[in-house]
Amino acid sequence: MDTQQAGTIDQDKLHAFMGKMVGDMSTAMSGALILIGDRLGLYKALAAGGAATPDELAKRTGTAERYVREWLAAQAASGYVEYDPVTRRFAMTPEQAMALADETSPVYVSGAFEVIASAYIDEPKVTAAFRTGRGVGWHEHHECLFRGVERFFRGGYSAFLVHNWIPALEGVQAKLASGAKAADVGCGHGASTILMAKAFPKSSFIGFDFHGPSVERARAAAREAGIANATFEVAKAKDFPGRDYDFITCFDCLHDMGDPKGAAVHIRKALRHDGNFMLVEPYANDDLKDNLNPVGRMYYSASTVICTPNSLSQEVGLGLGAQAGEARLRDVVMAAGFSRFRRATETPFNLILEARP
Repeated sequence: MDTQQAGTIDQDKLHAFMGKMVGDMSTAMSGALILIGDRLGLYKALAAGGAATPDELAKRTGTAERYVREWLAAQAASGYVEYDPVTRRFAMTPEQAMALADETSPVYVSGAFEVIASAYIDEPKVTAAFRTGRGVGWHEHHECLFRGVERFFRGGYSAFLVHNWIPALEGVQAKLASGAKAADVGCGHGASTILMAKAFPKSSFIGFDFHGPSVERARAAAREAGIANATFEVAKAKDFPGRDYDFITCFDCLHDMGDPKGAAVHIRKALRHDGNFMLVEPYANDDLKDNLNPVGRMYYSASTVICTPNSLSQEVGLGLGAQAGEARLRDVVMAAGFSRFRRATETPFNLILEARP
């Protein structure tokens, strides 16, 4: 920094900005430790077994005390666990356990750090794409992305899909309860498909995804859950088989597609005349300035390294991005031939949109 430039610097603003950067750097570094705690069961053992010294937690988990000691110190510094300097024990509050130790919780976040890990692993591919303008396909990412997406989204789907989102749609709950034909397009590992199939045993569900390994995982998950009314096939959103579906869904995936309008056109043709199309997308306002917040920061970042590159790798390559917003999604869906479109409900992380023929 030269003398002239230094004279223009507001030192208070600089200190405040550097304080933010230190916080961001410590958060970024601690993400690897969340993965370690998740994979070794350290969070679960601490939450279930109560307060522990490093040695006690190491014995519970079959790990080495010296590593656990350093890990716990970092967790306490992060505010992810509590530390009692009198007893020298560490513990988790119920709120910390909900986020880090309970995979059934709607706020469980450990899976998200597998998604974040993939961003670092695949950064060279995305950096190269910045120079060429080419895409990076979903299938080109590290496998931890696929696991992380399933684990991160499953909690929210479990909490809201059956009890809030489907009841907010026009007549869908009654259709599914009595027996309907449904398709889950872009199903990934099948978490959403399996949840619906379990809740509505009289209906039949088929999940479609273009990523073969994800379909295999979905089939295995359905077998593990004992679900007989859900099947899975490899197919693209623009040409999946079948007609006269009563209900078609897209969970957090339309914005990833190269030709979302083409997918919506095919969905419109595959629906019955009185069918329903539910579109679940990341929450976003229509104007950039209204998305400059922590949720927007997370989604724009993920969109830069995952969603937009995937779209650009496909035909058309529209590149909607994870913060497309309701207005742009409405334009895409209505241009595909739907006559009605509305926001059925929302959460801080999701828009739940409904389209009718």
